[in-house]
Amino acid sequence: MADTTTSDHVGDTHNNMPSAPPTSEHMAMQVGHDHHEEDLAGALTETPDIHNVPIKIQRAKDVYDEFARTTEKQPTNGEIYSWYLYGLCSYFITTVLVPILFPLLISQVVSRSPSSVPAVQGRSLQSLADLMNCTRLNEMQLYKGLTQPSIKVLDFKISALEWTALSWAIGILLVSPILIFIARHLDHGRRQNQNLIFGGAILIGSFFCLPVGFFKVKWIFILYIIAIVIASTVSTVFHTRHLGLMVRGFFMGSSIEKHQFHERKSIVSSLSLYATAAGCLGAGIISAFIYHMLYHTEKLTSLWIVSIFCGLKWSIGTIHALSANRPSSTQPSSSAVLPPSRKNHLLSVFKYPHAVGSLVAILISSFTSICIFMGGLHYVVGQLCVKPIFILFLFLTYFILPLFALPLFHPLQLVIKTDAMRMQFLGFFVSAMASGFGFYFKNKNWNHLHLSVLVAFQSISAGILHAFGRVLLLDCTPPNKEGVFSVWFAWVRAVGTCGGFAVSSIFYDNVAVTFGIAFCAAIVGKFILILGKVSNFAGAIAAGHVLEEYMISEKGSPDER
Repeated sequence: MADTTTSDHVGDTHNNMPSAPPTSEHMAMQVGHDHHEEDLAGALTETPDIHNVPIKIQRAKDVYDEFARTTEKQPTNGEIYSWYLYGLCSYFITTVLVPILFPLLISQVVSRSPSSVPAVQGRSLQSLADLMNCTRLNEMQLYKGLTQPSIKVLDFKISALEWTALSWAIGILLVSPILIFIARHLDHGRRQNQNLIFGGAILIGSFFCLPVGFFKVKWIFILYIIAIVIASTVSTVFHTRHLGLMVRGFFMGSSIEKHQFHERKSIVSSLSLYATAAGCLGAGIISAFIYHMLYHTEKLTSLWIVSIFCGLKWSIGTIHALSANRPSSTQPSSSAVLPPSRKNHLLSVFKYPHAVGSLVAILISSFTSICIFMGGLHYVVGQLCVKPIFILFLFLTYFILPLFALPLFHPLQLVIKTDAMRMQFLGFFVSAMASGFGFYFKNKNWNHLHLSVLVAFQSISAGILHAFGRVLLLDCTPPNKEGVFSVWFAWVRAVGTCGGFAVSSIFYDNVAVTFGIAFCAAIVGKFILILGKVSNFAGAIAAGHVLEEYMISEKGSPDER
């Protein structure tokens, strides 16, 4: 009678579980149910001397609760849209806020300093305009303020662009120990603390956007930039990690069958593409706002207003931070397995060659994209002397075109059955073409059509590299290591972006060098993907995403789809 009662209770418990979605998700959930039933049977058979029904029921309930805590839940629409929202509220930080807005703010502060007057008046704006065959004195004044070495550091003088690059690099150095500290905590720490760190990073970064025009001292900008870079990098870690956890949730677990990998590839690609498209929209809004405010008489105050708007916009991302409530590990909390040491956990990424190859590709892609973007911007503003309204058109083309183009790549990817590695290769190819044409025709007087076409292609290339670099790494990320792999992702992307910005700032007046370096970097990126044999599917197998019984043989093609 006791056994019958217990069996009925277990059956009722099993029937009350939420039904999994059809197709592949249902199969994955069914495997989880089988393991659950085995655990229940073990819990009841290990203590045959106990005949007390309530005790048996409580033991079965404990096993079920432990199973429920480690079962992945499918993401809701609200969770997905909040993930898109943070992309909308953060992509502009490393594409507009730090590389464009802050150099403009610094140049305006420096121009008000009495010590900068002799340097600025060393050559009149009129002579500079005559030298460049340009009659737009307002644009020439802004350009000279950005590129004029007017900030004294030790025995050297650097420009506002170089001052921004230096501050950016210091921020990356300072965020490194923070990332090392949180890497293991992300994968084995308490969920509530993770949300607090995520939300705190967003609020701290957005706060430092608010007072940038209050203290009119150039030295304080290094603190603003460092704080924003640190907060942005930490937030990127959490945002990327959450994508990996959501993808796991779509399949109710970490391991899938071989035929399900195409479905996983489709899901993660679409999520990353739509988030990147939303981010491009946000960056386009900020760039248009900067253009509008530059034509006010009091430029410093006007740009300060833009920075305040950026901080408020970034702070909206806390909605995602508060709603990102997913377990960091699928291992039961009562597991006797101790978490790895901080050093071993951080260096575990090097056990996965495909993941290392994807990280190198991300480093190069971020370097190439910002180098072409900023180098082209210096060339258009400082040497071609185009109309200001056309500069706005180029900005909107660069940021708004991906909003429509990137979502179209998802059905195209499904039709031609390609993967993230091949899309990365396509992005490098287009970037190499854009920088190569820019280098070859550097001495030509480009018309508006040439500039528009080049900007359009490069904008799509930058969006592809940004979206599919994230996809490629997550396919190679093992379960329960999304945190540490996201740490490496955010760090190498920050290093690449800062490096590309530094190169374009140093060679601001030599587009041949900037485009030449970007071209070589894009070629190296393609060779890394090819010679390194980086593969989504082989990386997913090595990471344990594909069940062992479906692993391909050594003679088979690792790229089979």
